[in-house]
Amino acid sequence: MTRRLIVEADGGSRGNPGVAAGGAVVIDAASGAVLSEVGVYVGVASNNVAEYHGLLAGLEAALERDPAASLHVRLDSKLVVEQMTGRWKIKHPDMQVLAGRARSLIGERDVSFEWVPRLENRRADAAANESMDRRESFRRDIDGGQA
Repeated sequence: MTRRLIVEADGGSRGNPGVAAGGAVVIDAASGAVLSEVGVYVGVASNNVAEYHGLLAGLEAALERDPAASLHVRLDSKLVVEQMTGRWKIKHPDMQVLAGRARSLIGERDVSFEWVPRLENRRADAAANESMDRRESFRRDIDGGQA
């Protein structure tokens, strides 16, 4: 049976564009345990670009944990969800590149996307905000890398 991981991803920009970061949390779907929190400082960027960086950080962390896992990605960015599912076009060149990187990571894996209200994405939002506060990348494996 394939392991299922949940990736909660978010991005933020203080000013649009402004200081930006992405954040993500990887959760074991069976137990609900948080396996990793990831934050990545982007620099000066738009909120949408930061959202993609959160997505990429979450995908990378989840696939590092278990390359064979199926993934369920939850974001509060309707734009990213609709673009990654192919329902909306990606017109912005920077976001085209980031979406291409995400699709490359996903490959043929079983990945689903879900839009969630902002209040249901607090952990990923906190990871992005912490990274903006620190203005550097951070990563914390909750269980010391034991999964």
